[in-house]
Amino acid sequence: MSPLLLLCLVLATGAHDFAEEQDVLVLNKSNFDEALETFKYLLLEFYAPWCGHCKALAPEYAKAAGILKMEQSEIRLAKVDATEESELAEQFSVRGYPTIKFIKNGDIKFPKEYSAGREAADIVNWLKKRTGPAAITITDVSGAEALSESHEVAVIGFFKDVESVLAKIFLQAAEVVDEVPFGICSHDDLFSKYQVDKDSIILFKKFDERHSTFDGEATKENVVNFVKSNQLPLVIEFTEQTAPKIFGGEIKTHILLFLPKSASDYQEKLDNFKNAAGSFKGKILFIFIDSEHTDNQRILEFFGLKKEECPAIRLITLEEEMTKYKPESDDLKADEIKEFCSNFLEGKIKPHMMSQDIPDDWDKNPVKVLVGKNFEEVAFDENKNVFIEFYAPWCGHCKQLAPIWDKLGEKYKDHENTIIAKMDATANEIEVVKIHSFPTLKFFPSGTDKKVVDYNGERTLEGFTKFLESGGQDVVPVDDELDDLEEADEPDLEEEEEDQHSHKDEL
Repeated sequence: MSPLLLLCLVLATGAHDFAEEQDVLVLNKSNFDEALETFKYLLLEFYAPWCGHCKALAPEYAKAAGILKMEQSEIRLAKVDATEESELAEQFSVRGYPTIKFIKNGDIKFPKEYSAGREAADIVNWLKKRTGPAAITITDVSGAEALSESHEVAVIGFFKDVESVLAKIFLQAAEVVDEVPFGICSHDDLFSKYQVDKDSIILFKKFDERHSTFDGEATKENVVNFVKSNQLPLVIEFTEQTAPKIFGGEIKTHILLFLPKSASDYQEKLDNFKNAAGSFKGKILFIFIDSEHTDNQRILEFFGLKKEECPAIRLITLEEEMTKYKPESDDLKADEIKEFCSNFLEGKIKPHMMSQDIPDDWDKNPVKVLVGKNFEEVAFDENKNVFIEFYAPWCGHCKQLAPIWDKLGEKYKDHENTIIAKMDATANEIEVVKIHSFPTLKFFPSGTDKKVVDYNGERTLEGFTKFLESGGQDVVPVDDELDDLEEADEPDLEEEEEDQHSHKDEL
């Protein structure tokens, strides 16, 4: 080999020789800048080796990387171990795992947050939307078939005139829907193939009725809502992969069927649930949860359910304040489910508040045990100052607080007008108090006007004592940096830190 040829090979390959794992670039501080110069489009995952969410994402992330590499795309997927590359993690404001950023033309000043699902198709679709036209132009039948058959969901606009008002609205909608590919066509043979006789927007899917046609008023919002309402199956199974689609969607009212897949009448009950779902498309999302799967046990706890109580149905609204609803009957027939959903939409169903039975010895120890059934009687006693810890049994921070809380109870056990109490907020709910993280500490001062005081101070015996002695006025502040770490509501941090997350994150 000539020296000149050898030099050319070195220049061509040596400078861009990046390590890969299953088609995913492995980046670190030493090769990061070079990667930014080399690749026009870069999707970057910051992960932690111990993170369960990262482990679940890994095979789908690698699959997406392989698809794009095989297509010889300019887009590459990369990953950075944030626990090893702390400077890079800090540079990109990584606060939880996985954190995924999209970088275009090496511009790290304005990286775009990845916002779609965690399946390979979601990743590929989102990236193609970010690097190409919002809707691909389809010129023949084979192109339309390729788009509809290679994706779980795809939307095709049929327009005699691609400059028409409806066509422009279609393209505007395509710009804002990341997770679904769009195509646009105007050829007569495509109209004939799909038996379309006028301008139409058709959503093709590999489930349920196989396709849906838009028939609403022609606005961008209506087209977007049409796609979002039809892109999921009538009944969607809750999994690690489908969770982003479920919680990231526009529909904030969800009805959940807790059903073991091993049940002898599993298919019958699932079919009943599906039959009911068709009447509430776009209004209520129907979700199936395998009640036997170990990954779903936290969800059962959140709804106060045990495995042996399943099958069961619960409804929840995911607005600013999450509210749960429970049908009066355990009948899982389609008509009963429809009636329950209709009554909910008409405002005829009252929220369901969970409560354990009052323990016989609830007031025997210095720290009193409260449940839903005795909460108001104790907390709103006009003659008592009541300091309550709302906890979760699995919460690591609650476990750390427990011995301090016991000492506080011991210190005030002989104070007639002061009560130290605790309540398992995963098994008991109160309409007047909404709990979003654990532990939550609230003070109910004596008097006829019971104004609840949130305690956000130092979690020490001294801090609690100073607070109580001041009548809930004097709080020992927590160091700001430490407070941010302890109270952060990040859904993807290490398992030991997940106990402080909001209920929605736990779902």
